Amino acid sequence: MSDFVRVCALAELARNTPALAEIDGRPVAIVRDENDHVHAVDDTCSHANVSLSEGEVDGCTIECWLHGSAFDLNTGEPTSLPATEPIAVYAVKVEEGDVLVDATASVNGVTA
Repeated sequence: MSDFVRVCALAELARNTPALAEIDGRPVAIVRDENDHVHAVDDTCSHANVSLSEGEVDGCTIECWLHGSAFDLNTGEPTSLPATEPIAVYAVKVEEGDVLVDATASVNGVTA
């Protein structure tokens, strides 16, 4: 069962610039990539426990600003060290100009 919540208007998201949202008390990084796809991932790096929304986006990855760990925005899998553990990803849909995120996180297809 999904539980989508509005996090922002699509127009508020700059391309390739992460934004911070809070969903059910959890910090989530929201990213509009260069192809206008919107992604939502756990905002906390699995390596160093710092905010990913303060990092950089390159293509379909988000990079932690502290040690350079990068994560695939679609799967949450780490794409560079030092991170070895994935981060949670959230389903996203855009309806009538609003970005909606499923409050139920998933890591590798397993609901968190």
